[in-house]
Amino acid sequence: MSARYTVRLSDDDREALRLFVSRGTAPARAIARARVLLKTDADGPAWDDARVAEALDLCAATVQRVRKRFVTGGLDAAVERKRPDRVYARALGGRGEAELTRLACSTPPEGRARWTLRLLADRMAALGHEVSHETVRQTLKKTRSDLISTSSG
Repeated sequence: MSARYTVRLSDDDREALRLFVSRGTAPARAIARARVLLKTDADGPAWDDARVAEALDLCAATVQRVRKRFVTGGLDAAVERKRPDRVYARALGGRGEAELTRLACSTPPEGRARWTLRLLADRMAALGHEVSHETVRQTLKKTRSDLISTSSG
């Protein structure tokens, strides 16, 4: 076991982890991480990484990461899933969304009964907005009514 990231659980943490594992209602990865902490506890079994990895059918690097996250971030950081910190830029701004909504509410092209996502994406491209049909779908999904559907039910 690495001396740099030594897991030392308090009695309360140890009991909380045992209860967490025994319930079995949490995601499997969270339960596996809790088991890693219980097995690598320096005041408990103090298993080495290879033994824990073999016993829990995990990769040794996973065991090391769990220990590191516990030491640097605490119990919740080690057990729970880390939320993604990336932020995606919006494909359409407010004016683009308004233009798409206006277009979707307009009459469809001749020979069509209604707008399709691909037709809307092509028309938006002609207006100078490079968007895919998936962007059109996601943008229109944010509205309360389905603007391209013929039925409201």
